[in-house]
Parts: sequence; structure tokens; C-alpha cells
Amino acid sequence: MNIEIKSRTEKDLLGFKEVPFHCYYGVQTLRALENFNLSPNKLSHFPIFIKALAMVKSACAVSNFKLNKLEENKYNAIQHACQQLMNDLYHDQFPIDMIQGGAGTSTNMNANEVIANIGLEYMGHAKGEYKYLHPNNDVNMSQSTNDVYPTAIKVGLLFSLDQLNTPFQSLIDSFRAKSEEFAHILKMGRTQLQDAVPMTLGQEFGAFANTLQNDLNMLYSIMPNALSVVNLAGTAIGTGINTEVEYRLHAIEALSQITQKNISSSPDLIEATSDMGDFVLLSGFLKRTATKLAKIANDLRLLSSGPRAGLNEIHLEPRQPGSSIMPGKVNPVIPEAMNLACYQIIANDLAITLSAEAGQLQLNAMEPLIAFKLFESIDLLGKAMRMFQLKCIENIRANAEHCQHLVDNSIGIITVLNPYLGYETTTRIAKEANQSGQSILALIKAENLLSDEVLAEVLSVQNMVHPKQSA
Repeated sequence: MNIEIKSRTEKDLLGFKEVPFHCYYGVQTLRALENFNLSPNKLSHFPIFIKALAMVKSACAVSNFKLNKLEENKYNAIQHACQQLMNDLYHDQFPIDMIQGGAGTSTNMNANEVIANIGLEYMGHAKGEYKYLHPNNDVNMSQSTNDVYPTAIKVGLLFSLDQLNTPFQSLIDSFRAKSEEFAHILKMGRTQLQDAVPMTLGQEFGAFANTLQNDLNMLYSIMPNALSVVNLAGTAIGTGINTEVEYRLHAIEALSQITQKNISSSPDLIEATSDMGDFVLLSGFLKRTATKLAKIANDLRLLSSGPRAGLNEIHLEPRQPGSSIMPGKVNPVIPEAMNLACYQIIANDLAITLSAEAGQLQLNAMEPLIAFKLFESIDLLGKAMRMFQLKCIENIRANAEHCQHLVDNSIGIITVLNPYLGYETTTRIAKEANQSGQSILALIKAENLLSDEVLAEVLSVQNMVHPKQSA
């Protein structure tokens, strides 16, 4: 009679535990599952991070093999297992919470155990037969969580930034296209929510494009270089204990080849093991962009407000009914959702900042939260940008006639007449317009202060929205 084996017995420092036989993870991952059930955010939700862990493990195995520390059959098994993870397989075997104590040890051991058990099956052995391929002795050879984990975070973030580039640039391109489409539409600019001076709607959208382009340029000119410097081979605290002199060179070279990134070793591995500065810098960039996007979303909500009792200068595509009680109401739900995503990213930055500050001496035990929040912020920002572009920006329409009506009836156009009438006269005209409700142009014509020809020249779009050409 066949008896189905439902579990296998594994042991660690704390004793023996039964691990479900079908699981590729082992006893230390199981303890993490029992200890940390804090959020719905599991390691398996971040495939880029899992693949980055596999890349680091693969590079370390290359170095150990070159130094004749790892037998060829074990090396081949580890490489096979790492390749499986890089091919998006077995990711369901990473069930632990991203919020975890232990400075990432649970994540590192989850990877070690899964790689070992995939490798064991590749070698023709059963899961858990660690005498043939051990999670610590073989997969984690010459390594510590304290160098593997932050290195994998940086590698994962490099690939995450690669994925963010496309929605980032596409959103900028959409704003730029709208800038060109609206280049001829005159409208009122506003400061402190009061009428200021005229501009074009195209200039307004061009400013949106340019402020985001500045962020994109800065992010990708600084962060890839910063994230490419890693502390791999520092092991426990950066001294490189349990490694050989050549190990560091071979591991970094292999990681560069595997990732196709220009990975380099920090000149001071002790400093690099405890310092979270690069992660704080990246989070700051993400917060900066989120802050700008939240402001842009607010501007679009204002410009489309009403429509009959608000500014109503642009029309946003209606996405869903806006009220369960008010018929006909449509809300700017996409800009609102953009706001919410931005606020989450800004909040994540505070969590990252506090975590970076909380490290003591040679290690920062709060790295798991830093990793979680950075991956979350990049993923959320990319999705929000894509939503913003496709479901809002691309379909914005201008209310050109209303924009022109607001300009014609605004007190703000009096500013352009200052050089011709003087500040005192224009102030008097503006005050009278406010009190009487008449337009600026009507009052000037009534007092015959400027000819129609001069007014037409002064109030041309070119003169009102650009510096004048020198005589």
C-alpha cells in the first residue's frame, strides 16, 4: 500500500519542525511564516526582488566555483535553481511577509531553502536531503544576509527603475502633446487663486511636461550609478569574514554579467553595510515626483471644476457616475486617484527615512521596511502614471471659448497696459472695473485712453504671453 508522505522533518537552531512536503522552502521560512503575519504584502508579490535575489545567489556561486570551494555538481544545481527563479518560476514559494524582523534573514533563508530544494530535485534527490546540497553550507557559502540582502535590494531597484522609465516618459509625452494642441488657446493665469495675467493653455500644460521631465532626467542621471555600488562580499559587518581575497572580485564581475548592469563594489564595505543613504536618496526622488504629480492633479481638478459653477477651462473625460444621490454629477476620479497614490508614496518616504535613521552600529535591522516601501512606491508610481496618462491626460479637451471669455472679462489684463498708461492710471481703471462690473477694455475705450490699433497690438496673444522683442 502506498502511503502519501505529507511532511518532512527539518531542524534548525531552535529544534525540529514538520515542513509540508510539497513546499520548496524549509524550516527557517516556516518559522518566519509563523512569526510575521503583519500585512498582506508577501515577498511573492515582488517578482523583481525574487529575481534579484537569484541573480546575487548565482553570482556568489560562480565566485565560489572559480575558487574551487563549490563542487561542480552543486554549482550546476544552484545555477539551475537560480535560473528557474529568474524565469519567474517557483515564486509562489516565497510566502513570507515583507515586514519582518531579523534584518532580512528570513528573506535570505527563504531564497537559500528554495534554491537548495530546487537544486536537490535537479540532482535527483528529494526535498530536504540537505546532505547533498545545503541551504547554508552551499547556497549561502561566503555570504551573509547583511551583504546579500542589500545587494539584492539594489539590483531589484535598478530593474524596477527600468520599468518605471516607460510610463514616466509616456506621461510627459502626453502633457507635451496637449501643450502643442492647446498652444493657441488664451486663458488667465492665476496666483493665489486670483486672476493674474494671461497665458496660453499650452504654456500651462508645457510646464507640467517640463517639471516632470526635470525629475526624470535627475532620477536617471543619479540613481542608477548610486544603486550600482554594492556591499557584496562584506558578509556579516563588512569585514569579509569567511571569504577569500579573490571572492569579492569574482562575485562582482559575475553579478555584472548576470544583470547586464555595471555593478561595482563599495570602497568601504563596513560603511556600505550599515549606510542606507542611497535608499533615502531614491525615496526622496520618488517623493519629489509624487509631490509634483499631486500638485498637477490638483490643478487639473481646479481647471475642470464646475462645470457650470467652477473654472470649467478644460473638460476631463467622464469615467463613472459621481454620486449616488445627485443625478448628472461626474467627479474627477482619475486625478483624485493620482492624488491618493502620491500621498501613499510621500508617506512611504517617511517610513523609509525613519527606518534608515533607526539602524544601530554596523547594521540596519529595519532594511525590510525600506525594501518593501521602495518597491511599493516605484510600482505604485508606475501604475498611477499609466492610469493618469491613459484615462485622463490623453482625453482632456479645452473649453476655448470660455477661456477667452474669462480673459476678456478679467481685471488681470490691466497689467499688460502698465507700460502705456502707468501704474496709477491702470490701478484706477482696475478699481473702477471691479466696482462697476464693466470690462477693462470698455473703460479704456470710454475714456479714449488708447486707440483701437494700439489696443489690438498690446492685447495680441504674442505680446501678452511672451517678453516683447527689443525695438
